Amino acid sequence: MINENDSILVFEYFTASGEKDKCIISEAEALISALLDDLKDFNIDLVINESYKNIASDYNNVNPILINQDIVFWLESNAEKFNKAIFISAENNNNLYNITKILEENDVKIYNSSSEACLKSSDKYETYEALPNFIPQPRSFRFKIDLKGYWKRAIENLHKKWQAEDPLTPLKLIIKPVMGVDCENIVVIEKIEDLTLDLDKIFKPGSRIIVQEYIEGLDISVSLICDGKKAIPISLNEQYVELKNDKGIYIGGKLPFESEHKEEAFDIATKAVEAIGGMKGFVGVDLLINADEKDVHSVYLLEINSRFTTPYVGLSKIANFNIAKTIVDLVDDNIDIDDVDMSLDGGVEFRKSGDSLEIRRI
Repeated sequence: MINENDSILVFEYFTASGEKDKCIISEAEALISALLDDLKDFNIDLVINESYKNIASDYNNVNPILINQDIVFWLESNAEKFNKAIFISAENNNNLYNITKILEENDVKIYNSSSEACLKSSDKYETYEALPNFIPQPRSFRFKIDLKGYWKRAIENLHKKWQAEDPLTPLKLIIKPVMGVDCENIVVIEKIEDLTLDLDKIFKPGSRIIVQEYIEGLDISVSLICDGKKAIPISLNEQYVELKNDKGIYIGGKLPFESEHKEEAFDIATKAVEAIGGMKGFVGVDLLINADEKDVHSVYLLEINSRFTTPYVGLSKIANFNIAKTIVDLVDDNIDIDDVDMSLDGGVEFRKSGDSLEIRRI
């Protein structure tokens, strides 16, 4: 039965803006299709670029709004026409924050995290600073890239300081944009002399980076549902990350992932998300299972994604509850988060293969 209340504005950034990169679009199409599948009980106004209008063709409850411009520009002129919205966007160019802020300023009720939560979690160093000390995180420092290369000297001094604390263990560093997505422009510095290599081509003058101690281990994530105050973990996920030429590349994952550190990962992710405040809807937390058994911490938090992430596509196929509908009901105060059955039926593996995202049940 279709919900006769106000329709919900729905969009995914890349398919709405007309992105042509097939590697990006394969994941974007999978995400928006999963969201539309979950929202079949609601009247939907779907903003979609004309080149992707076929996405809406299979849904009787969807009113397609075809555009030929960036969704952010479109929202600036049209957001006031809508009462409710749920959307998918990443942090690139601060899009996640900017979109959320536009909707909030136009009094649109959103089933995503608040703009303040998005801003704080999008900036990796702001997240690092905001979280309480009992949440394990790699040591981190923020730098701004300057034309004269002073930032390299500052990193060399930081490396020297950190290395002096444990001179017997070679220290590796990881450098990444303060606001990056899916291992974008992540560089591993095996030895400090590598700072002289092509980094100026990756990190442009004026950009901000975060430098962290590199911790060996297994990349995982936790998917959660949040109601603005409380967070409940749905699944522990293994992340497939390849290191090529000292650069990290995200290629997929598997869920749910069974590990002796599951409860610890759930606890860290939940406390971190609740500490930020304003987190609503689907949230992903990236973590690392430490390979060093002598370390006091078995699991480290890497970053928080206050948005729909790729595991949502897999979870929507195996969850014993409707994820998006649950989010709408939570934010509308129709249900209590503690009453939701978050169980899963089976597992899913997903891999980026060329221009496609391959998904299979396991």
